[in-house]
Amino acid sequence: MNIAPAHLEALKALGYTEAEARFLYIVATHSGYFTARQFLAFTGAHWGKRTTTFWSKLHARKHARTECFPKSGTVYHLFSRRLYRQIERENIRNRREHEIEYIQRRIGMLDFVLLNEGYQYLETEPEKVRFFCGTLNIQKHYLPARLYLGSKTSSTSVRHFVDKFPMFFVPPSPVVTFTYIHEGAAAFTDFVRHLESYLPLFRQLSEFRLVYVSRTDSHFGKATEIFSSLVKIPLESDIAGDLLHYFRVRKAWDEKQYAAVTDADLIFRNHARARFTGERFEGLYRGWKNGRVSEIGIRQEVGTNDRKHTVDFDTFLLQRIGPVVDSANTE
Repeated sequence: MNIAPAHLEALKALGYTEAEARFLYIVATHSGYFTARQFLAFTGAHWGKRTTTFWSKLHARKHARTECFPKSGTVYHLFSRRLYRQIERENIRNRREHEIEYIQRRIGMLDFVLLNEGYQYLETEPEKVRFFCGTLNIQKHYLPARLYLGSKTSSTSVRHFVDKFPMFFVPPSPVVTFTYIHEGAAAFTDFVRHLESYLPLFRQLSEFRLVYVSRTDSHFGKATEIFSSLVKIPLESDIAGDLLHYFRVRKAWDEKQYAAVTDADLIFRNHARARFTGERFEGLYRGWKNGRVSEIGIRQEVGTNDRKHTVDFDTFLLQRIGPVVDSANTE
């Protein structure tokens, strides 16, 4: 992780030590929220005068507030516009107040970054846009985006990469590693939506990697299945292969052979149905189902994938870093 010396100096000018400044920079950039155990682990400190002085500075300067949750304990929220301005993060949404589910995921993101400081992160929205559109020459409309309406006017703005999950690479290689942080309920609907929003960008990349991060390995099997069905298989296979896969799953479902259809097949079918829509594909399906069109004929009709993709998927068991501290100061 490369932190600009100017940013560290700007935070130190606010009265923080070198270690405190580094920690605050990482929190402001990647989370906005932190817990006592994370600060203690990062600085190697113990409860005492040093930590008390740090909390006192944060509150006295109105740089952070303390928020307490019945099941999550005490969380510190770095919200000061002035502090964010010092490191050119004034417009980042991390300084705004959020619900507990959002905060828990941000704490998880910070745990991941603190456990993996050695990577080169794409930290901000402009930095990510410059990398993909400038360095990799990908058109902007392929990037995951969300439209926001102005709160006081009818104006709109388009924001990219609003999930802010850690994204990094290891120079000089331009191969990007994306992450997805699973926190909260075990439902995978959000993971599917996330992958679908990134698929246009994924299709433009010859090679990339995604790391699925969770505090329990019980999610890993299902996540691997979903990613393989929705991303890895379609991108690494040819278009004709995807179409034939869709036809087989659709036929089994139409003929009520439900035992032959897995959850991954259903996810693939739902995505492929939107991809292969129109009379052309309906005609091919009817012809294939009735035996009038062969698989070879389908491959000749639709062609093959013109871009070679190398897609890697990994899982990461997220540990709560830090020493064991008083329960009143933990998540």
